[in-house]
Amino acid sequence: MKKLHIITPVKDSIELTLQTAEAIINSQLTVPFIYTIYNDFSTEENTRQLAKASRDMGFELVNLSDLTSHPSPNYLLTLQTAQKKAIADEAGLLIIESDVIVKQDTIQTLFEETIKRKETGIAAAVTVDENNNINFPYLYAKGRKSGIFAEKKRISFCCSLLTLEFLRAFDFHLLNPEKNWFDVTISHASLNKGFTNYLFTSLPVWHRPHGSRPWKQLKYKNPIKYYWLKYTKGLDKI
Repeated sequence: MKKLHIITPVKDSIELTLQTAEAIINSQLTVPFIYTIYNDFSTEENTRQLAKASRDMGFELVNLSDLTSHPSPNYLLTLQTAQKKAIADEAGLLIIESDVIVKQDTIQTLFEETIKRKETGIAAAVTVDENNNINFPYLYAKGRKSGIFAEKKRISFCCSLLTLEFLRAFDFHLLNPEKNWFDVTISHASLNKGFTNYLFTSLPVWHRPHGSRPWKQLKYKNPIKYYWLKYTKGLDKI
């Protein structure tokens, strides 16, 4: 694993997305990388904004509407496409979601520390709020010291590096197409394949939970409505 493919899946939420992209592009990196935003049926206006930003900022843009007519979310197609490209390029796959802001040294340090640990399947940066307190989805790590922890619990894909070795070992075409999100399943698959997953509390990234999917804020503001939508509309299948 001598290079990285960095991806950000997005549907609308353009302001946050471009902040994410700017932080990635301005990172202090020596590892070769390709950065791609996967646009999952954003509005026409937001798609135009992404296309302009792609030219101005220098990231690659994949409009999933060019690949499928399946309605959003198309996270599975994004993962399958990105996995194929990463393996072909002998690269690790770093997923950074559109509501996450990395620090300048986050990506390079995560890469360097990962390649030191040959058994790694997934390496993730812990998420924090604007006050630097660990937040969702890593609330289980609250109170831990700054460090690197082998993790049996689920790894979220807020800012997670999937190693080339793991990508080669587990085909994302085996994932259940009835689901919407796959971080839990893929975390378990990594462990089942004999890899070790690591959570880096020493590499906090700013996370604004569900910034890219505002309706999910209902989980905290109006949980009854959230679970009603989840089960009656078949949303948010994990």
